[in-house]
Amino acid sequence: MKALLILGLVLLSVTVQGKKWERCALARELKAKGMDNYAGVSLADWMCLSKWESDYNTRATNYNPGDKSTDYGIFQINSHYWCEDGKTPKSVNACGIPCSALLQDDITQAVTCAKRVVRDPQGIKAWVGWKRHCQNKDLRSYIRGCGV
Repeated sequence: MKALLILGLVLLSVTVQGKKWERCALARELKAKGMDNYAGVSLADWMCLSKWESDYNTRATNYNPGDKSTDYGIFQINSHYWCEDGKTPKSVNACGIPCSALLQDDITQAVTCAKRVVRDPQGIKAWVGWKRHCQNKDLRSYIRGCGV
């Protein structure tokens, strides 16, 4: 019985953690999904952004008490503007998706929404993590050795 309980807790832990991508695997996936130079944003920029926003984790969330919104997924897309989580006041949902779609291990919907965000006038500057850690920096290390 104790072994089953432990196994159940381990499985629950894996489910909650989601997929944490390996750097080069994510770089290849983003390139395959058309992110390299999408709207003028390099693959290295996307990789740096996802490293600092979520540490490459599909299930990352971050609550923002100021506007009561939450950032979701590998790109930390915000519920106030881009998705609907059923709890953020005055959500715009410009991507037209539930925020839970951004927490999937298959990042297709997250990529589609990130492309929508970057087409907005703010572009990549919509992400605080990118402005703080990636802007005006040499980002080649984020894709080095990945064959992309």
